[in-house]
Amino acid sequence: MNAWDAAESADFRGPLDVTRAATAVLDAHGRVIGWSAAAERLLGYSSQDIVGQHVDTFLPPGPVPVAGSPPAPFSGSEARTARHRDGRLLRVATTTCPLTAAGGDAGTAPARVLVAAALDGLRVWESRQSMLHGLATQSPLGLAIYDTDLRLTWFNATYAREVGLPLRALLGKRAEDLYPTGEFVSEGYPTTLRAVMGRVLSTGESMLDLHFVGCLPTDPGTEHVWSCSYYRLQDADGRVLGVCEDAFDITDRYQAQRRLNLLVEAGTRIGTTLDMTVTAREITEVAVPDFAAAVTVDLVQSVLEGEEPEPGEGAVPALVRVASRSVHVPDDPRTGAGTAPAGPHPAPYRVDYPPGSLQYRSLSSGGRVRSESTMVVPMRSGHTLLGLVTFVRGTLPSVFDSGEIDLADELVTRTAVCLDNARRFAREHAAALTLQRNLLPQHLPTQSAVDLAYRYLPSDNRAGVGGDWFDVIGLSGTRVGLVVGDVVGHGLQAAATMGRLRTTVRALAALDLSPDELLSRLDDLVGPSAKGQPTTLGTGGGPDDAATGVTCLYAVYDPVSRCCTMARAGHLPPAVVDPEGGMYFPELPPGPPLGLGGLPFESLEVELPVGSLVALFTDGLVEARSRDIDVGLATLGRVLGDHHRPLEELCDHALAELLPDGKAPDDSALLLVRTRELDARQVAAWELPAEPTAVGTARELATGQLREWGLEELSYATELTVSELVTNAVRHAAGPLHLRLLRDLTLLTEVSDTGHTSPHLRHAASDDEGGRGLFIVAQLVQRWGTRYTPHGKTIWTEQAFPPSYPGAPRPVG
Repeated sequence: MNAWDAAESADFRGPLDVTRAATAVLDAHGRVIGWSAAAERLLGYSSQDIVGQHVDTFLPPGPVPVAGSPPAPFSGSEARTARHRDGRLLRVATTTCPLTAAGGDAGTAPARVLVAAALDGLRVWESRQSMLHGLATQSPLGLAIYDTDLRLTWFNATYAREVGLPLRALLGKRAEDLYPTGEFVSEGYPTTLRAVMGRVLSTGESMLDLHFVGCLPTDPGTEHVWSCSYYRLQDADGRVLGVCEDAFDITDRYQAQRRLNLLVEAGTRIGTTLDMTVTAREITEVAVPDFAAAVTVDLVQSVLEGEEPEPGEGAVPALVRVASRSVHVPDDPRTGAGTAPAGPHPAPYRVDYPPGSLQYRSLSSGGRVRSESTMVVPMRSGHTLLGLVTFVRGTLPSVFDSGEIDLADELVTRTAVCLDNARRFAREHAAALTLQRNLLPQHLPTQSAVDLAYRYLPSDNRAGVGGDWFDVIGLSGTRVGLVVGDVVGHGLQAAATMGRLRTTVRALAALDLSPDELLSRLDDLVGPSAKGQPTTLGTGGGPDDAATGVTCLYAVYDPVSRCCTMARAGHLPPAVVDPEGGMYFPELPPGPPLGLGGLPFESLEVELPVGSLVALFTDGLVEARSRDIDVGLATLGRVLGDHHRPLEELCDHALAELLPDGKAPDDSALLLVRTRELDARQVAAWELPAEPTAVGTARELATGQLREWGLEELSYATELTVSELVTNAVRHAAGPLHLRLLRDLTLLTEVSDTGHTSPHLRHAASDDEGGRGLFIVAQLVQRWGTRYTPHGKTIWTEQAFPPSYPGAPRPVG
């Protein structure tokens, strides 16, 4: 069904045309002498009924319209009331045309022709005519008609105004000749005018709202966008006449949509990381090629280094090129002086702009500067300059309009916010990393009990520094304390908490506490902080305190007994490899993380053969998003299986296998120790009764052993020390007593008893009978202290060897 199926809809003759209207031929006296079939259909009179009758029979005299009848529809016509044969009154439009008599009787000769049509039908026809006239002269749509050869045959006034040429100048031209560079950008449709119109001609299927991008023939330098529709034209017989095109210029709307899309894309693509260089590259990737042909980003050097940008005082700041992109030069379109390194992403390099350049003018004025095809927009954080973004147009259109200037400002503003956030993060990360490195051990002293190696890998920049730590603490009796821990969270707070915890552990370890007791004391200190109460670990004070959920593993190894005592608070157990290559994870009682409170900690004693390998680590080493922790533990076990390799090589191998990319979202700490045993020649031990005679025996045994070791120079101080310590044990404790001398890096003297009270150093009054012995001992030795055991206590002292002493043999390993 189409319009040509209704003949009347396609008839442009009009209702008052004599070929289709009701027509009556009148003589000079107004009598009807001719009557058409259309008149019979309109008024009901047959020609036999009306011929010879006066015209007043069906058309009363004068323009007597019925109530509400509109005025005459057009010049030369009248709105009249006609009388139907059945008596009905009809509203009609009439017009008369005089005839020139050709001879005959003047009374019967035709004098005029009366043409009549229904008034409503005439109104409809006139509306259609007005519509067609409006499309041709007033419609905002550009209309054009192309014949079957796709040559232009007609266009309306709007099309003429847009093109700027009259029809005669373009008549007969093909569509592709008018817009040689234009193309359709609507997806799913052909891209050329010939292809689109050809499909409409061949199929008869209309195409609506296709977006066409091109330049007007009279304005080749400005790109326009039209919304075009095409439909086939046919006559009443269905013969194809051509194609009609209607087009509406939507350039402003299209450009606004493109700018909105660009802003949406910028919102999702700019600022995806906290890396300033990556953020700078992201704006170039968004802007090229949709907005500019080339874009460069230069940052103030202090900003790139994470420092606070300095307010401008008239001096031009030093700039560093961090990103560039161009549709013509893939590496680096240069707009300033300097030499750009090769490569798709050259490393940042210094740029200097000469006076008079757009960039120099922007730096000097602090505002946006542009020329015909280049625009320089400053990036600012508040009132402080961060850098410059330069947009260059190399293709049409080459001039930035007002909307594009606003778009450039918006892109740069968004980038400036992201860059300032990245700068602040870089500054905080650098401060936290510096704090973290200063709080971690800078150098672990050599220990007689173990050989050791360690690695610490901070987290990547996205997560920020964490709170992992490790430590090796020398204890009395040549023992060594091994610590590894992890503070939940990242940033300055986690690093500071880690430092406080490490210091606290060292202080508690100096008291010679057992691992389970040390963790209990540490838990007591962390617990109030986790609840927001003031503690010795910090101010506490709220939910931001990072001391919640701290894990820790503490182990003490004694090279004399080869016994390792360990306890953990929510931490992963260590990996142990015996000298034969067997690897296992000791079944340590888990213990809750520090800060939760309410549950006790338990220690486990393990006897380690000489040469055993012990690995303490944090979860960041073995756990990752891409693998399960069991896989990481198995990988670590496989690496440690080659336990005969040097410890430094084992550390490197473990990091290469577990962290192949070199970085992870969490900190990673690894502490490897290989156990040693003191040589029997370095240890002398005796059991003594708790009797006064034991004092003299102890002095003799000690001085004899010193002679054997060649340490006669220390005999006096040692004899006095032994005498005082054994005397105190006899007087204040029960037996048996134990005396032990250890020749390690220093001379160690130990006296053990079953008592649990420790002597205290004090100043004796002049009339006191005692209290001076321990004070004298403290002046003769380097250090002294008390170590408690399940069966009593041990008082120990350390003395430095004489300068001439060759040193003790190295422990067995």
